[in-house]
Amino acid sequence: MEDESVKSLNLAARRGALVTVAAASALALASCSAGQVTQTSSQVAAVDGNQAGSANDPVLVRDVTVHLTTDGEAGVKFTAINQDTSHTSHTLESVTVDGEEVELDDAEPIERNCSLVADIQSELDLIEEPEVGCIQHVATSLENPGFAYGGVVPVEFVFDTGAITIDATVSAPVLESGVENREVGGDTAEASHH
Repeated sequence: MEDESVKSLNLAARRGALVTVAAASALALASCSAGQVTQTSSQVAAVDGNQAGSANDPVLVRDVTVHLTTDGEAGVKFTAINQDTSHTSHTLESVTVDGEEVELDDAEPIERNCSLVADIQSELDLIEEPEVGCIQHVATSLENPGFAYGGVVPVEFVFDTGAITIDATVSAPVLESGVENREVGGDTAEASHH
């Protein structure tokens, strides 16, 4: 009689343990960065302007952008919203951009559930006044020390409830569609829709 090779239970247990360790290692390596806080996880994309405040703040600011025109005129575009549950009106006392005072035209107190929409006068002229709602439009202007398009500058809003500081993108003007000529590869490409 020949001896048959008998596989021990230890060998089967080792193989099972090896498969388990390999699977656990793959899972651990795949989830290596799970839960990590990245720099961009705490930043808000400034495509539509930045915002500040929380659900408990009586006044919020949204869509904050330093707006420039092709003539170099500067102003701050933003919307301030009064969401005070005590039905108290609030006043915007001042706005500064990188320490420079922003001129606000006739900002009245903001009533409960009302908004103050601000921008450069030339941009406000393009907005139709709403027939309903509680929205006031206020023109802003600011000395332009040479803001760079795409740059980020601190903007501070001082309300009667306190100050809100936020980083805002410096925005290039939006050009009218089909009117502007652009240089492409050294040649001037004519706008196709005049």
